[in-house]
Amino acid sequence: MNAPSRLDTTPRLEDFPFRLSDNVRFGDLDPNQHVNNAVYATYFETGRVTLMKLPEYGLTPPGFAWIMVRLDMHFRAELHWPGTIELGLGVVKLGRTSVTFEQVVFSNGTCIASATSVGVLLDEATRRPAPLTAEVVEKFKPWHKRGIEVAPPPA
Repeated sequence: MNAPSRLDTTPRLEDFPFRLSDNVRFGDLDPNQHVNNAVYATYFETGRVTLMKLPEYGLTPPGFAWIMVRLDMHFRAELHWPGTIELGLGVVKLGRTSVTFEQVVFSNGTCIASATSVGVLLDEATRRPAPLTAEVVEKFKPWHKRGIEVAPPPA
């Protein structure tokens, strides 16, 4: 019996509402002359931190910080220097104290890597997870990944 064929699960950059460009640096390479797998964590961090920490997006209330608690990466193709990359990020789930993102790295129209990451809102005074405020939940709406419905966090 043949296994059913799977649907194409290759991410599309247009499904990720938050995007920014970056450069592949010579220092990103490993001895095989492609970007080292550990560098992708930095690429994904660049996308998350740019969205979460810039004041104009309003996603980090005063007295709070975001900490990453999970990062699952999928390496899809090699990436070389020199070059540029497009980073994409979209919210796929809101928890009581957390947000789950899907993230991508594209180069020349090809998805090079994808990831799922989870960040938790931390009360800086208590160093404990804090519930997402209604204001933060509302400010995440423009960043919901295209093609999915993100449920509000549980009460």
